[in-house]
Amino acid sequence: QVQLVESGGGLVQAGGSLRLSCAASGRTFSTYTMGWFRQAPGKEREFVSVIGRDGSRTYYADSVKGRVTISRDNAKNTVYLQMNSLKPEDTAVYYCAASQITTTRSNSYDYWGRGTQVTVSS
Repeated sequence: QVQLVESGGGLVQAGGSLRLSCAASGRTFSTYTMGWFRQAPGKEREFVSVIGRDGSRTYYADSVKGRVTISRDNAKNTVYLQMNSLKPEDTAVYYCAASQITTTRSNSYDYWGRGTQVTVSS
């Protein structure tokens, strides 16, 4: 069992930056691929980024590529999402999730956090 808790969301102006964190419980964090997803009001949850178990592989959605960096610290059981040059369309609830495989498909993730709200004003 893995419990995930996101933090770092908030209100930011367009062009600003935020760093999201996701803290995981348990001693098996390093055995999971970690992903970030987001869901805007009235829209389906969408993939943002994923990082492999040792951090050597990362993937990004085209909508955030070049503006977002995912990283992880296995010693701290934490995954991060650094978001720069934020746009109003980035407004959403951001979720972290854990999976046994490296995938962009949300239904392949076994554990989810409750999310953190990111609001970007124009």
